[in-house]
Amino acid sequence: MADAAPAVLDAHAEGGHRGPGNLGDRVFNGVLWTLGIMVLVVAGLIVLNLALVARPLAKEHSIWGFITSTEWNPIEEHYGALPFLYGTLVTSAVSIVLAVPIAIGLGLFITQFAPPKLGRVLTIPVELLAAIPSVVYGLWGLFVVVPWLRSAIEPWLGKYFGWVPLFTGPPIGLGYLASGLILAVMILPTIVAVSVEVMKTTPEANREAALALGATKWESVMMAVIPYSRAAVLLGLGRALGETMAVTMVIGNAPQISASLFAPGYSLPAVIANEFAEAVSSVHIGALAGLGLILFATTFILNAAARVLVTAVQKGPGRISG
Repeated sequence: MADAAPAVLDAHAEGGHRGPGNLGDRVFNGVLWTLGIMVLVVAGLIVLNLALVARPLAKEHSIWGFITSTEWNPIEEHYGALPFLYGTLVTSAVSIVLAVPIAIGLGLFITQFAPPKLGRVLTIPVELLAAIPSVVYGLWGLFVVVPWLRSAIEPWLGKYFGWVPLFTGPPIGLGYLASGLILAVMILPTIVAVSVEVMKTTPEANREAALALGATKWESVMMAVIPYSRAAVLLGLGRALGETMAVTMVIGNAPQISASLFAPGYSLPAVIANEFAEAVSSVHIGALAGLGLILFATTFILNAAARVLVTAVQKGPGRISG
């Protein structure tokens, strides 16, 4: 009887029992590898095509000169990307400053303090914000936010904080502040959604250890939960960097650099969207392609930082702070 068991196992294996090295698993593994490599190939083709389109610009301007120049004059074929890069970074930074406290606070309330039913109810309006098209945000910003900033918020900021360079100049409504505020509302659902999912996976042992050491509930949340939400902030920033339509409608579209948030500006996606259809010379088209490469490089660096941070989060909050 004892000899029958190995015989049955051998017959079972010979009868086609699926093991880790059978043909189906190898095919499936090969398909997954192919799809993963195709993603990298597509990204590489995008960069290659943009670089080929930007070749006429490279013949007329140096790369460093293009990035650091502040003059944008298609008529005289003078192209500088610095005002657009500056506008993109400033509006994204304003949106992060405005959105992160609200998003992280809402995520903490949903996952740590609110009853489960209330938490599920609160996620509904957040999901609805994510479903609104960007052009609707732009119209809302143009007809509601900009007049509100021009008549109330910017005069108040100029009156009490006018000694700060960020809040100087005439309150025209259109500008960096309006764009940052619109972007803050747009990236809020992204940061909240990712934060909620990440906070739900926080190891319970971390919070219990903090409580056992004498920390209050809020202190335990600060030490053991909030560090896990940093990747969500970077993903929200990536969303803000690439936004086009809403920013185009409220930023003012002026290729200039100003320290004041009240001043009009321009962003990389906005200038590409506005001028690509009207570009006729190869150098002008190449300059727009160059702006696309700068935007691609900026978002790539951001996504790489997010991946590093996610890896650090998986190793624990102590590794992040170190």
